Amino acid sequence: MEARLSELVHGLVVREQSGFFGVEVPDRTIYTCRLRGRLMEEAQSSDIAAIGDRVQISVIDAETGTIEAVEERKNALSRAVRTEGNRGAGAAEREQVIIANVDQALFVFAAAQPPPSFRMIDRFLVAGEKAGIDRLMIVVNKIDLDGDGSSHALFEPYRQMNYPVLLTSARLGVGVDELRDSLRDKISVFTGPSGVGKTSLLNTVQPGLGRVVKSVSRLKQEGMHTTRDSELVRLETGGYLADTPGIRTLTMWDVEPEELDAYFRDIAPYVSECRFGDCTHTSEPGCAVREAVTAGKINRTRYDSYRSLRAELEEAYATY
Repeated sequence: MEARLSELVHGLVVREQSGFFGVEVPDRTIYTCRLRGRLMEEAQSSDIAAIGDRVQISVIDAETGTIEAVEERKNALSRAVRTEGNRGAGAAEREQVIIANVDQALFVFAAAQPPPSFRMIDRFLVAGEKAGIDRLMIVVNKIDLDGDGSSHALFEPYRQMNYPVLLTSARLGVGVDELRDSLRDKISVFTGPSGVGKTSLLNTVQPGLGRVVKSVSRLKQEGMHTTRDSELVRLETGGYLADTPGIRTLTMWDVEPEELDAYFRDIAPYVSECRFGDCTHTSEPGCAVREAVTAGKINRTRYDSYRSLRAELEEAYATY
């Protein structure tokens, strides 16, 4: 029997593991829930529920419940995953929602050891723009290894595009207070490549936080199957934090080559000035984007990231 509306309890999905969802209700009780049958059918083509989702559940007993409805999302950070069989409703790829209803995404890189990959930064930013996340922040760790002090200049183009850039050092405690304040009372994604010191940085924000996040948030790839074990970790200062490994090897979901330029804040203003409406900004005459690159109005490294990502998308669309 379907639960009556008056019996439903509102909650937040804070954990997901192999088709089971941990739903935290207002009194902080966490119920282990499955999706109602009709929702499970819808989940074949995309993830109906993910960490960060606001849901309504019917309580079965002191520990378990059923997700009866998923409330409308304000955003969703997704990636494309390959499918087989009925999964994906016959399509070659399906949407995997990494996290929903994110307030901000913090992309963590190192000033050195390893050096920052600006193409990866730009990929992350495009994913965040596509997802509609309000605040996208770049965190640069290990500035104590920045011997020539070049980090500020290297990341200045991002500041000019109104992306907050926070220089930090987990070893010296630089920028930690600002990072802690930025996480307060928000649902935050915290991700970046290996070796940039994410765990150490989180441990300076809250003792043991890095270890907790690392242990409960991982992504495993086994052939064609993807098994997730992800969780929102409650912060002592309020809010939740999720380390999302799925974004580190992000395959863009639902971004067509023709719309990619709209997700580059520095390129988008020049698109309407191109001679041709379908300009790819690679070789066409009268391309305002390439003229802006030549004039130094668009950073060349950013432009190279655009071309690389567009070529990747064109190849993917040609395949599927």
